Order: sequence, then structure tokens, then C-alpha cells
Amino acid sequence: MTAFVRRQWSDLEGWDGADHASALSAFRASAARLEQGSFPTGSLGIDADAFAEAARAALQVTGALGQAEARAFFERHFEPLHIRPDEAEAAQSGFVTGYYEPVVAGSPVRTERYRFPLYAPPPDLVKIDDVSRPPGLDPYFRFARRKPCGLLEEYADRAAIEAGALDGMGLEIAWLADPVDAFFIHIQGSARLAYEDGRQVRVGYAAKTGHRFTAIGRILVDEGELTLAEADMDGIRAWLAAHPDRVRSLFDRNRSFIFFRETPVEDPVLGPVGAAKVPLTPLASIAVDRELATFGVPYFIAAPDLAIDGVPFRRLMVAQDTGSAILGPARADIFVGSGDAAGRIAGRIRHAADFTILVPPALAARLVR
Repeated sequence: MTAFVRRQWSDLEGWDGADHASALSAFRASAARLEQGSFPTGSLGIDADAFAEAARAALQVTGALGQAEARAFFERHFEPLHIRPDEAEAAQSGFVTGYYEPVVAGSPVRTERYRFPLYAPPPDLVKIDDVSRPPGLDPYFRFARRKPCGLLEEYADRAAIEAGALDGMGLEIAWLADPVDAFFIHIQGSARLAYEDGRQVRVGYAAKTGHRFTAIGRILVDEGELTLAEADMDGIRAWLAAHPDRVRSLFDRNRSFIFFRETPVEDPVLGPVGAAKVPLTPLASIAVDRELATFGVPYFIAAPDLAIDGVPFRRLMVAQDTGSAILGPARADIFVGSGDAAGRIAGRIRHAADFTILVPPALAARLVR
């Protein structure tokens, strides 16, 4: 059972030197929806309504605040609570990974070079819940196929789609030169596509077939193809390049398949729009377990064995996205940024971490018993 333990600001190693200004900017991005009650409260009981006053205060901030002022904002409106998932005594009880937004050459039309499509959602794909889910369909599924007769069934998986299940439906929104790039865009959930006419567009998550996600890196480790240390982004790509005849069969073992929508690149500094409906801020936005956590909430995360650009990872971040592989109360996927450099960093993040959630004092009193 998850427990919350009171902490003092002085207990948070690295708090004084954290990038509070970037975190406040990310928090402000979510503040309007947080104040309006647009975010549901997750099962951990981090009551979204309790953050309304802090959200209003953030929206009243004008201009960019310096680090000291931003830090004072968080200390004024919140109290820190350590998240202890199993009430264990260990100081570190959480885990972080990383993700990023690929930047890949592409084309809006199929050409001899660009032959591998990204798809928009099919018209027969429907969202389902516990009420509409047909008997016998795995409760994990949040999407299904509506048959012409009106009944619902499991949607085609990756292997079936790659074999042509969507051919002729006109769903292709962009084309890529490399099936490996297409696969990793599915994993990351978004990308910027650079077209030959100089335009850049963004493709982002719109829906999925509903099948469970299977990490191909874990498959390669379990089957002795790579060591755990080798199974980062670079190591997986190197294995794929060395075994082109095994790529498709490996990809098909991840039955999950993502559908996309195209959006403009409005601010090249920010990332794609996350599940909280706001653009992600590099190294200030995290993806969380949406069944447990609550969007818009700040977390201070310390990963003692992780360093980015030589700096130990101790950062204040905001829950603004989710992912099917992000499960647990002290579990986060760190949005690193866009492009190859961000990808190299993100692909190496698999670290134990200490999670402290920042909540208003009244909510802290309810959570700590």
C-alpha cells in the first residue's frame, strides 16, 4: 500500500539548486485546466480540486520569474511528501525512464524513398470502457473495432496491420524512409517530421489498437541477444541494423499499434502535446500512471545514479503525460526533449529514483495519517 511521509524542504537533496523556473513554467501550462477541474483525480487520492488555489496563483504570475522567486512560489503553496509505494524502509523506492520526440525526415506523400506510413485512426476504431467492453475482451483494452453489424471485437494488431489490414482505407498521413524510425515513433508516441520542402510538422498520438505494449529491448535481453547494459536505444538500433532479416518478426511481437494526428510545430522549444493537453517542457514534464496519479501535479525526483550533462538528476517536474508502460505510484517517464541528442539521453535512462510529491497543506494533512 502506498504511504505518504512528510518531508521538510531541507530534506530534499538538491532542492536549492533545482530548476524551479522551468518547473513553474510547466506548472503554469497546466494551471488553467487544473483550476477548471479538467483533470480527474487518480486512485492515489491526489485530489485535483485541492490544487485550484495554487493554479490560480500561478496564472496570476506575469513575466518570467527568476529561480529564487519560482522556488518561493512552490514553497509557499505546497508541502513535500515522500512517496513510499510499499511502505518499505528503503529511501529509493521508485524508478524512472526517459522518452523524447524524434525528428525524422519524411514526406506527406508516398515516394520511391518514403514507403513506410504513419496512420490516422481508422473509422471503425472506437474507444471503450468497462460498460461498453464486450464480454471476453481483455479488461486492459481501451479500444476496439466496431464491426458492420455493430458488435465490438479486438482490433487488428501490429502484425495484421503491417500485413495490409488497413490498405485502401486512405489513412496514411505521412511516409518515412525507414521502418525502424516508424517503429520508434510508435514507441515515443510523437515525432517532428522534416519535409523536403523545408516544412516541419508534428505527428502525435491519437489512438491505439489497445493491445498490450511489449518492449523489444526486454525481449532481446530475455533471449540473450543483448545484455541489460546494451539494451539502450543505441544498442537496440545497432542490433536491428545487424539483423535486418529478423526486424519484422521482432517488431510484430509488440502487438500494440499507434495511430497519429498531424499538428503544427508552434514552439520549437517545447515538445508535443501530452495527455494533459498541454505542450511538454523538456526536463520539466513527466509521464505518469494515469490510473494512479493526477495530471498537473509537481514532483521532485532525485535519481542519484543518473547524471545528464554531468549534473546529478535532481529536478522538479510536472505530471503532464502518460504511457502504457508507466505503472506504479513512484514511476515516471522523463520527457528529455526533441532530436537525436535528446534520444541518446532518453534511451539510457533506467534508474532508481526517489519521488517526492508537492501538495497543498490541507491535502498533505489528509494524506499523511
